[in-house]
Amino acid sequence: MKKIKVAVLDDYQNVTRHFANWEKLIEKIELKIFNEYIGDDPNLSKKLFDYDILCLMRERTPLPGNLINKLPNLKLVITSGMWNASVDSETLKEKNIIYCGTETKIHSTAELAWALIMNSWRGLQTEIQNMKDGNWQTTIGRGLKGNTLGIFGLGKQGLQVANYAKVFGMRVIAWSHNLKQEDCVKVGVEYVKSDDLFKMSDILTIHTRLSDRTRGYVDKFNLRLMKKKSVIVNTSRGPIIREKDLIDALNNDVIFSAALDVYDQEPLPRDHILRRTRNLILTPHIGYVSEEAYEKFFNGYLKAIEAFINKKPINQIF
Repeated sequence: MKKIKVAVLDDYQNVTRHFANWEKLIEKIELKIFNEYIGDDPNLSKKLFDYDILCLMRERTPLPGNLINKLPNLKLVITSGMWNASVDSETLKEKNIIYCGTETKIHSTAELAWALIMNSWRGLQTEIQNMKDGNWQTTIGRGLKGNTLGIFGLGKQGLQVANYAKVFGMRVIAWSHNLKQEDCVKVGVEYVKSDDLFKMSDILTIHTRLSDRTRGYVDKFNLRLMKKKSVIVNTSRGPIIREKDLIDALNNDVIFSAALDVYDQEPLPRDHILRRTRNLILTPHIGYVSEEAYEKFFNGYLKAIEAFINKKPINQIF
């Protein structure tokens, strides 16, 4: 019996085999694990040409229609989680390619957002570096209590962060394109208009999805509405903030600081200007990178492949 060819993409930490027992399928599949980013490879279609199944880690390597059309052997696509904006699901449907997802854990992204909020607001990054450099106390931190947290997008992630803020005694306000006042009332958050979200927030944290409406929404005009001592945190998607406008705002003291876990281009190039921008904390898109989430993702791949082999697909997205 010919083995099914399976590719796991973007396993940067080389942990696929740690989190899932692929030996269970050793007689049925031929497994290839890609540990390096290959999403920008001009020969990507050739590299993936032979594979029957692709396992995608979130949106690291996109799967647009023009790539799908060059993969005649593709029968099953599995994304970690149950939603992936970088996959052309319509093309998969047209070509009768099964598309499914995995279970996930969502708490880790909200926790990272809160860690970045605390780090940025208190100035921890500077003092941590001071200790390594042999220095002592160069900043004066600020407490969160009594300050205003603005949340752009009050979905599952945003609501978790709102609850953290309440525990710290913060005022919590929110806005997004689809958010209604009654939604906020139910969860004890103050609904405001878009302009007021930027004007009133001491800390603005982004938890909305990337869409045509949100792409570039945080631009120079909205950044100029913010307080000079304000902080902005983005753990959602990079293009929601207009990158150049944020860099200009930080370099010209329009806002106090920012913290980013997501970027227009990922992985972020080594020589990218963001790495040299002042008053900016960067993490390498690790919001969802946790043991709990990876346990669900990699075992989810395995379960989906087993179900596919048994002709009983699970967790289908369409």
